[in-house]
Amino acid sequence: MSHHHHQTLDRVFAHPTTHNLHWRDVVQMFIDLGATAESTKHEHLKVILAGKEMSFPIPHGGTLSRDHEISAIRKFLKDCGFGPGKAGASH
Repeated sequence: MSHHHHQTLDRVFAHPTTHNLHWRDVVQMFIDLGATAESTKHEHLKVILAGKEMSFPIPHGGTLSRDHEISAIRKFLKDCGFGPGKAGASH
């Protein structure tokens, strides 16, 4: 995993919640973690990682700025065994 994507992972798990996280960085982080990602016709991104699937709304403007958007990504990553400082540690 690249240093940049490690930083993105750490920002997803930051407390207090990081705002203005770039969507393209999150998508690239998912892919770098081994996920498959595809856009749906309903303006969502379907991500499959570690055998789990989740659909995320694609933010308008290209940034994640709401706590619930980032917390959904955080929960999905935790469910897949990822967290700050342990990118892929359980895989």
